Amino acid sequence: MKGPGRNFWLFAIGRFVSELGWAVQEVALPLYVLDRTGSGTVMTLFVLADVIPSMIVMPFAGVVGDRYNRKRLMVGFDLARGLLLFGVVALNFLGVYQLLPVQVIMALMGTFFGAATSAMFPDLVEPDELERANSTVSSFSVIAWLVGPALGGVIYTLGGIRLAILINAVSFFGSGLFEALIRYEWKTRGLESARQVVEDLKEGLAFLRSSRYLMVLLGFILFINAVDRPLSAVIMPYAFRVVLRFTGRQFGLLESAFMGGMLLGNFIVAVKLGKKAGRYLFKALAISELLMLSFVGLISPLIAIPRDSAFMVLATLGVLLGVSSAIINVPLNAKVQRAIPTELRSRVFSALALLANVSAPLGLIVVGPLVDRYAAWKVTLAIWVVEAVVIACYYVRYRKILLEDGEKGEAVTESS
Repeated sequence: MKGPGRNFWLFAIGRFVSELGWAVQEVALPLYVLDRTGSGTVMTLFVLADVIPSMIVMPFAGVVGDRYNRKRLMVGFDLARGLLLFGVVALNFLGVYQLLPVQVIMALMGTFFGAATSAMFPDLVEPDELERANSTVSSFSVIAWLVGPALGGVIYTLGGIRLAILINAVSFFGSGLFEALIRYEWKTRGLESARQVVEDLKEGLAFLRSSRYLMVLLGFILFINAVDRPLSAVIMPYAFRVVLRFTGRQFGLLESAFMGGMLLGNFIVAVKLGKKAGRYLFKALAISELLMLSFVGLISPLIAIPRDSAFMVLATLGVLLGVSSAIINVPLNAKVQRAIPTELRSRVFSALALLANVSAPLGLIVVGPLVDRYAAWKVTLAIWVVEAVVIACYYVRYRKILLEDGEKGEAVTESS
């Protein structure tokens, strides 16, 4: 079976170039804001300036991605973001509060870009190659976010926020150059009235409701997202820094261990498992649960081992968690991509992204205060129990559905 072709590699390399530039700026911008203001509140404003505009326009972006030429949207928004950042540098628009509206505009353009590219991507490879293609793109993303932050710190030290933004601008133009060479045909159906936006959204939601397969699959994905985000974003950093008192260097190495494991997991899916990766979903989930239970023991007073030994064990757990995470997430993404017809894909993906952006903060809101009130290992154990029970329920009730391929909604659009 032949692998992904020319269009896929142009897409993958273009995405890598833009993600690398974005990773540089994502590190430099918080450093700049905190150096200038020393304010966590101002830093929060920048986070909200990225999240809230995206949530507001995400449904409309999905409709646009299904109605207009996706390649032109992808190339156009990359070039537009590059021009915007070049303008910021040229006009010296670099004050903290000047960069805040820039963050909003970048978030809006990024949302439309993401809606078009996520829907376009499955059309660039054969359905049977989606697992390998997803794992390859994910590997490039992991590499970008492994290299980018370190590079961003050096660039900020050498040239400040101006150089970081300039490099990001160049990366958007480089990405657009690769994307412009992609051969992609899409019959456009331009919007004639605002009413069509509502009708298209209803059509996308009606398709979701009509597919028992997708409702089960998306419900499972949203649950995993809502549970895992607080663990990785709040509990693990808290446990590493506050409970176990690891140094900054050890903290960074533990983060890198997980990313390295994801890279290895993506490699395994791309080279060895391919479409068969979906068969290992529940085995990977079981391994992930055992690893998390080991993490609970290591941060609890029940297991007292030297700090350096704990670090080595946690680094190993991090690599294994990264591998299992890739083997879980890559097949799930491919299943969703296969199950949604291309003419509906952009708006359905946007709806999923919107739900994910809502579900993850809900988990964060709940977990944050709990960690302040109770021991981290007790909170983690409670989350582990909930996750284990839900996974067991899905295994008993929906195992067959979750292990299906769901080829573009065929044979999966039955009523629940």
